This record gives sequence, structure tokens and C-alpha cells, in this order.
Amino acid sequence: MLLRLDFSSGVPIYRQIHDQLVLGIADGRLKAGEKLPSVRSLASEAGVNMMTVSKAYGTLKAEGHILTDRRGGTVVAGCADKVGEETLLNEIRLPAAEAKLSGMARDKWLELCGLAYDGKKEDESL
Repeated sequence: MLLRLDFSSGVPIYRQIHDQLVLGIADGRLKAGEKLPSVRSLASEAGVNMMTVSKAYGTLKAEGHILTDRRGGTVVAGCADKVGEETLLNEIRLPAAEAKLSGMARDKWLELCGLAYDGKKEDESL
């Protein structure tokens, strides 16, 4: 599994692992039932502490994105329960405020949200 971790970023490594796995599941690179590396294996491959990977996997499990079984290992879950709109609204408030403060027009913000939802880059829409 290839993860791109930025050790100089202000984003914690466990969060980077979490976010990249969520994006991989959402865009179909990781399929339901697909086996993920063990905590030990991923930590070794990524050059991070096992507790870092364990924290990322724990968060993913709590959110319903992965399933763990002592005998079967860790696998990508099927469709997770619907995420609450209130939770999503709270998570996009800060990026929306930052876009507004930077002078971005509302229409441009909504266009970018649409591209993110569709899993596209801005230059792919042209």
C-alpha cells in the first residue's frame, strides 16, 4: 500500500493515514472486503510507530470504514452507515470560512465542493 506522508506537515501522521484510506475507499481504489496491511506491516512500510497506525485504524473502525478480526485481519468495510449532515456541516465550516475570507466567490466554492465530491481535480473539469 502506497501512502504519501508529509512528516513536515502540521497534520498528524495518523490523520494523514486515515484521510488517505478514506479517500482510497471513496474513489474505489480500495474495495469492500479488500485486506489491508497489518498495523505492524503498515508501520514498518511507512516508517512510523505502530501506535500511529493503530490510532488511524481505530478511528477508521469507529467510523465504520474498516472491520477487524483477529483471524481475518483488517478489511475494508462495505457501505458505512450514513454520515449525519450535522457532522459534515461542522467539518466543512472551517474550510468554507477560509474560502470566504480569501475572497473566493460562493459559486467557485460550490464548484470546488462538487469536484471534491466527484473525486476530480480542478483541472479535470475543464
